[in-house]
Amino acid sequence: MRPTWLEIDLAALGRNYAHLAGRASGAEVIAVVKANAYGHGAVRVARYLREHRGTRRFAVATTGEGAELRKAGIAEPVLLLGALHPDDAGDAAQHDLTPTLVTLEAARAFAAARPGRRAQVKVDSGMGRVGVPPAELDGFVAAVEGLGLEVEAIYTHFAVADEDEGETRRQLAVFLEAARALPRRYPLHAANSAAILAGLGTELDFVRPGVALYGLPPDMQEAPGLEPVLAWKARPTLAKRLPAGHGVGYGLTYRAGGEEWIATLPFGYADGFSRALSNRGWVRWRGGYAPVVGRVSMDQTTVRLPEPVGLDEVFEVVTPDLDERTSLTGRARALDTIHYELATALSPRLPRRYREEG
Repeated sequence: MRPTWLEIDLAALGRNYAHLAGRASGAEVIAVVKANAYGHGAVRVARYLREHRGTRRFAVATTGEGAELRKAGIAEPVLLLGALHPDDAGDAAQHDLTPTLVTLEAARAFAAARPGRRAQVKVDSGMGRVGVPPAELDGFVAAVEGLGLEVEAIYTHFAVADEDEGETRRQLAVFLEAARALPRRYPLHAANSAAILAGLGTELDFVRPGVALYGLPPDMQEAPGLEPVLAWKARPTLAKRLPAGHGVGYGLTYRAGGEEWIATLPFGYADGFSRALSNRGWVRWRGGYAPVVGRVSMDQTTVRLPEPVGLDEVFEVVTPDLDERTSLTGRARALDTIHYELATALSPRLPRRYREEG
């Protein structure tokens, strides 16, 4: 084990799941575990939700992510979000993944690889990124079914569910109008994390919570009922006293103002601690904060302390709360980004320790 690690509170994950499912008006939950479950570890998260919350559907972004779940024994349906590319059709079929179809080229490739298998169709209700135009949905579904594939469900994705209720309702109306004009009824879904919390699209057959499963509020504001799941901790590899004027780190962008204690922590931007935090970030220590000084390097980060510490001292790099300095949410604001980016940037080389009930 490296002297830096992530702690994942699976019990908190389960409580978030229960909270979101309770707001879903009876819709079945498709748990989104793409991007290594937003940095939390897709296999362990999926296993826990299946075994402790009865989750029977998952969603990922790539065939590689789906294959990882299959190799770990996750046999439940796994939806590939986004749009299937023809080059990916063989892998999707091999691992029994449910692709999202938006082009006939991809549909033909998937049908050739695995005739009779299930797929889903995505409608572009206004986001402009991926999806079949609403006016073409009827013909597209007929063409897909004509290839011998089963259209298992039809869905859309909201662009501003965390910002604009009016636009989200407009998207939902566009989607429902197109879906209900089909010759027969298909299962439908639209609600992402923000929409679930806002009660938009939760009356449909499925909901798709992603970031909120991990206790991270979609709009980066406090959301009652959600608990951040992840903490990041580290022990120093060295703590030493530097004389006044001594430089620290690449570029010597920081120099000690007097005699100062500097601790070196064993993580850097290759682990997901942004280089943009150089000389402006913080870690929590002994109930207070230690400032990052010098440039964050690939594998090491230095912080300033008022006194010496031993190598068994524990620093909190990410705290499971909304702390403006040390939480994923607060740090994202400081970096002018979103906590989605910071969570998914957490490197697989960081050891992950999981805690369950009891």
